[in-house]
Amino acid sequence: MKNIPVKKNLPRYILLWGVLAAIILFVTGLVKLVIPAAGNPDPESFCPMGGLQALATYFVRGSLPCSMSSLQIMMGAALAAGVILFSKLFCGYICPIGAVENLLTRLRNALKVKALRINNGSIADKALRIFKYALVFVIFYMTCTASELFCKNLDPYYAAATGFKGEITLWMSIVTLALVILGGFLVDNFWCRYFCPLGAISNTLKFWICVIALPVIVWLVSLTGATIPWWVILAAFCLMGYCLEIFHSKPKFQLVHVYRDEVACNHCHVCNLACPYAIEIDSFGKGKVTSVDCTLCGECVAACRQNALRISACRSCKSPVWKWVPAIIAVVLLTLGIIAGNKFELPTINETWGLEQFDGNLETMTMKGLTTVKCYGSSMAFKARLEKIAGVHGVKTFVREHRVVIKYDPAVISATDIERLMFVPSHFRVNSPSPAEVPYVKVQTIRVEKMYDKMSLNYLGLQMRLTGKKVYGVDSQYDCPVRVRVYMDPSEELDKAWYKEVVNKKTLDMPIHGGGVKQTPIDLEFVKIEEGLDTLSISDYLHYMFDGFNASFNGRYTDPDGSSVVRKRAQQYEGKTQYIYEIADQNYEKPIIRKSLPFLSNWLSSEEGVISFSLCLNKDLVPALQVRYAAPVTADRIWEMMSSETWTITYKEGDVREEPARMKFEAPGVSFKAE
Repeated sequence: MKNIPVKKNLPRYILLWGVLAAIILFVTGLVKLVIPAAGNPDPESFCPMGGLQALATYFVRGSLPCSMSSLQIMMGAALAAGVILFSKLFCGYICPIGAVENLLTRLRNALKVKALRINNGSIADKALRIFKYALVFVIFYMTCTASELFCKNLDPYYAAATGFKGEITLWMSIVTLALVILGGFLVDNFWCRYFCPLGAISNTLKFWICVIALPVIVWLVSLTGATIPWWVILAAFCLMGYCLEIFHSKPKFQLVHVYRDEVACNHCHVCNLACPYAIEIDSFGKGKVTSVDCTLCGECVAACRQNALRISACRSCKSPVWKWVPAIIAVVLLTLGIIAGNKFELPTINETWGLEQFDGNLETMTMKGLTTVKCYGSSMAFKARLEKIAGVHGVKTFVREHRVVIKYDPAVISATDIERLMFVPSHFRVNSPSPAEVPYVKVQTIRVEKMYDKMSLNYLGLQMRLTGKKVYGVDSQYDCPVRVRVYMDPSEELDKAWYKEVVNKKTLDMPIHGGGVKQTPIDLEFVKIEEGLDTLSISDYLHYMFDGFNASFNGRYTDPDGSSVVRKRAQQYEGKTQYIYEIADQNYEKPIIRKSLPFLSNWLSSEEGVISFSLCLNKDLVPALQVRYAAPVTADRIWEMMSSETWTITYKEGDVREEPARMKFEAPGVSFKAE
């Protein structure tokens, strides 16, 4: 492929490189320098490959994988429509990997490195083309089986976009990136031609009449009472696509083609050299290029010195405006996909149970604002909770809207009872009062509607924090409407107007570190303030709001009869002098530190004499790590373990690893006799 001057194929390069630049700006965060309110990028947001996997999983399992939504599905549908009606416009004008492959070719030509040319139809070409169809089968089989997007394990775009921090399999991502970069540098469009699963699907969809035959065959077989396993249909799709690609590589049923003027053509072969897919343009005798690989990218048209090539809907259409048509169609399809994807949503799960002997009428209820229902896994966890409630027989979840629709038997349970049983009381600390300055807190109760989710309380607390008022915490208790208690400074006075303004805000606008604001939709409704005020001592309040951590350890001991038994160390050391080793720090309640506590506990448990480990409030009401121990272990040994550069972690029997310490301690703690 030769370098084509940008101005000769401007429509393609404006769109192709523009999309790549936009992705780079969002992924690197540079866009926030221009648009501070821009949120964190989601590499999956507009992925048609993810959408096609989601649609396949929906047909196979009746659910959507992970966090896929209708937006990704419509991106997949837009890609399919573009391929069937026009050509592989996504590949030619939008795909970021295609843009990278194009830039690699230009780099190779600039360095005057000779390309390795693999001729279409050669043995090597036919052998290599099977890989992308094999990938299609593996990716769709694994995704439909596990309801998780398997392509993320190996997608070079996803690996690069997440900085190798996403849900990847490292060796797979490295291999695919090497195929893109090294392969693309040596062979034009190496990844796109031989390994891209989306390219394989697109090539197969070009033979859409044959594809339609598959569901017809499945339907005819079903009339006999037999069923065809879904993976057999998938295998048939892949095998059919591969065979059509290598044995009949000229699909003809599309609306736009590259046309060749046989009179003007002087067979200089420049167009062949310019084609990213090594298509022999001048071999199409009737003047219409019908190669399965053609993306209508326009490289051959831009390279032709005789003006013998053009993109058009028919042989007689010769307007130069047509060269803009593929790019315009690609943008229109992308836009329609986004609009359609935001207009409706398929349920992530649509499950029913316990209906085998049921012959009554079910009713439905809708719950909104369940922000913890955000993916396939959380949807299944929500379903598991519902299955424990007698009279509930089904649920649909819509993760984009955080909405669920529950089916229940009204003869057994009411919608109000379901809300009550699903409600999880919770508390959230807004600010930290100083025990030395605040002897007690004032408690005011308000009523709030639409608070089904414990995260709703967290968001309400964060809204209150942003106002700067001396609010210390909130908690929730089930009632109709939900009862929310607000804990505040004794000097603070909050009225109905303030509560109504804070509770009814539709978005939580949280500043982001480094600039910008993250907006989270909220749908709560203030009802009223209850009469009367309560008070609570600062000690009781801090203990109530404190989320501790406790771990008691076992040990293997020898009984007097010589038998070996596993016994709690608290029992083993009962009656012996015990001590507490304490390190206090106000920061121990931070989530990032709390995540390390199970590992520290695991490490300390390996030492005989260490009885238990906890995070609690000490006598000064300060968060403290406390290690209960007895001889033979000493305070010095405990400090040695806690300050060690490495910890030995036992994950399971036979799986013991030495890992870098997850916490650092500035100074030794204090030791005192346990009461």
